[in-house]
Amino acid sequence: MNAGPASARPLGPWTATALVVGNMIGSGVFLLPAALAPFGGASLLGWAVTLAGALLLAFTFARMAMRWPCSGGPYAYARNAFGDGVGFAVAWSYWISIWCANAAIAIAFAGSLGALWPAATATPLRAAACALAALWLCAAVNLAGVREAGRLQVAATALKLAPLLLFGAVGVWWLDLRQAFEPFNPSGQPLWQAAHASAALCLWALLGLEAATVPAGAVADPRRNVPLATVLGTLVAGVATVLACTVVVGLLPAQQLAASPAPMADAAAFYWGAPAGLAMAAAAAVSCLGALNGWTLLAGQLPLAAARDGVFPAAFARVDARGTPWFGVLAGSGLASALVLANYSRSLVQVFVFAILLSTAATLVPYLAGSAAWLRRGEGRGSRIAAAGGFAFSVYALAGIGLDALFWGAILLLAGVPVRLWLRRASQAGAR
Repeated sequence: MNAGPASARPLGPWTATALVVGNMIGSGVFLLPAALAPFGGASLLGWAVTLAGALLLAFTFARMAMRWPCSGGPYAYARNAFGDGVGFAVAWSYWISIWCANAAIAIAFAGSLGALWPAATATPLRAAACALAALWLCAAVNLAGVREAGRLQVAATALKLAPLLLFGAVGVWWLDLRQAFEPFNPSGQPLWQAAHASAALCLWALLGLEAATVPAGAVADPRRNVPLATVLGTLVAGVATVLACTVVVGLLPAQQLAASPAPMADAAAFYWGAPAGLAMAAAAAVSCLGALNGWTLLAGQLPLAAARDGVFPAAFARVDARGTPWFGVLAGSGLASALVLANYSRSLVQVFVFAILLSTAATLVPYLAGSAAWLRRGEGRGSRIAAAGGFAFSVYALAGIGLDALFWGAILLLAGVPVRLWLRRASQAGAR
């Protein structure tokens, strides 16, 4: 499925890297400091663990992309190592995580837009309408073609990465390191427990490191460019995210930070005036829109790869004249819209947390399976050690997200059982 001329591979190395950076830097970096406020300086330990785990996973996925340069990412690697059954479970779980993440990011976009234009989100119905508008705008861009989606991703990534790095670099100079993180661990929990809890929160901000591996069939020279984009994108996004979030935690008082719906914008406004706050709110809106565009691309590319292998319903293999998997894009956007509409009467924060819970739980399955795939089929002592570290980190993160997330993760996996049984029966009937 990956063979073809260069014109059939519209994503170059910079676009693939922008896909990783853009998908990782979404809503989490702008909202997470408020959630980390109770942990103070102890959140630095959580960031250290999470960034180290993310880099181990990135290196593992890069090695698998070099060996299996095909579309599908974690799904394809799990299927190559363990067969169709595990491949379906990973594809199903990952696909659900994508459209749940899209719902969360669209809701975060509505919140960011509300900071710039309060009337737009004055009621739950208006907020839901803003979220739906963002979802279908990105769907329209992706339906125009993979190349167009890639161009938007490059532009959006540049527009959000530059102010984020500038904010982090300038903010460091304003930090009083002797007082910023005093007390170091205000949570009252043992230090190891505070680090574990904060690491679970940090995980949401670093999801998406595998983004370039999913549409590998549309990437030029995938054996080179996909691994490069995966490692480089994870490093850039990880450093920018950790720097910016840590600066906010150090700049604002804990009580003010914990109550803030837009902590990064509030910190900018507090120290540099209202225009700076509005600028950060605008950067947050652009960030959410860019991440939503990137995840919408994956919502079509992942089921496309699985359907072409006979692991997903054949409808997801439908493409238009430009090679765009239109059915997957429409299905993913429709399900994300349903999640937003089903909860529109709640506050933005409540719906955002609910969508994050679903997405994070579902994403950890592909991370576990991807690491296990290289442990079973991979080569090289160093890469196998990295895969073992990535697997251990995934287990560690899974243990930290709580019983609710584990419950929803199990429900999501079980929901795929009837689909898997139907596909097997259809395949057996066709073989007769």
